[in-house]
Amino acid sequence: MTDLKKRSMLKLAALSALASAALVGCSKSEAPAPAPAATPATTAAPKAEPLKIAFAYVGPVGDGGWTFAHDNGRKAIEKEFGDKVVTSFVEKVPESADAERVLRDMVAQGNKLIFGTTFGYMEPMLKVAADAKDVKFEHATGYKSAENLRAYDSRTYEGAYMAGVIAGKMTKTNTLGVVGSIPIPEVVRNINSFTLGAQSVNPKVKTKVVWVGDWFNPPKETEAATSLINGGADVLMQNTDSPAVLKTAESMGKRAFGWDSDMTAYGPKAHLGSAVINWAPYYISTVREVLENKWKTSPTKIWWGVKEGAIDFVSVAADVPDDAKKKLDDVKAGLKAGTFSIWKGPIVDNSGKEVLAKDVVADDNFLGGINFYVKGVEGKVPGGDKK
Repeated sequence: MTDLKKRSMLKLAALSALASAALVGCSKSEAPAPAPAATPATTAAPKAEPLKIAFAYVGPVGDGGWTFAHDNGRKAIEKEFGDKVVTSFVEKVPESADAERVLRDMVAQGNKLIFGTTFGYMEPMLKVAADAKDVKFEHATGYKSAENLRAYDSRTYEGAYMAGVIAGKMTKTNTLGVVGSIPIPEVVRNINSFTLGAQSVNPKVKTKVVWVGDWFNPPKETEAATSLINGGADVLMQNTDSPAVLKTAESMGKRAFGWDSDMTAYGPKAHLGSAVINWAPYYISTVREVLENKWKTSPTKIWWGVKEGAIDFVSVAADVPDDAKKKLDDVKAGLKAGTFSIWKGPIVDNSGKEVLAKDVVADDNFLGGINFYVKGVEGKVPGGDKK
């Protein structure tokens, strides 16, 4: 091999070696850093489903009294809790087998809190509650409870007593009239408290009662009010749900009270004031308990009055004497502070029998079982449901 050829081959080998080294160098160079993995988007916690709440009403929401007051309480719940709740109602639910059907339908629709707003729903609610343990039931004016059902009430007798204070001052005939609904202790207690309030300012008063056997029946209420006025009563109170009694007093030139709600507009000339119920404090408290998982049943009914903001007497007529207004204010302040008791002895029934001894204050068990008329109320309590 010639020297020239040898040099060419060596040069070619050297170039090949350099090329191989270059390739090896390239293979050892750092690869670009991988792109960081994308951070997963934060998933928002699912929004809690609103608490579904249903109300069963015995009368129409436009009755101007009892049911109207409950529906105002329902609206207060919506205002307080916004989208945390969804409320609904069924009105004019009879105190019969229909009540059980309506309550079961409310459960089927997913309601977890159900309010039954009249005494006659007690037994149907107990039956439905036993079959729907995941639902909370609240029964107005009753006295039975279960693990998922409790009873609540307002001390309407406090409003009745305050109305009596005004009635005793305003009557000219010393004869008062009451249109009664159903003769259960709740209603009898209100009639008696009205009379005791009147007697506290006018010992001469007597009270006549006409029963209509219904909570909401404007024609019967009108007929009863007319009968009382024709019998000499010039100031009327009712324990029924419509403004018919006040309207009748207005048309016949007599005086009367609003009941459960402010009824001034239904008879402005006749209206002496309204004994009103504010269900909002209790309803808001109950819903908050359920939302915070703090709801629990109670062996006795939860009974709120003036002290808790559930009862008031409002829209007192301008012609009520100042001394009557002062007495009313004193009673209201005493009830709020707990320093005044309406049912404090001595108290006798209308047969002369002592039912509360001197200085004895009636407890809630006594108040819950009243089935007699106090002195000054004419007649006898008809047979009926007893609490």
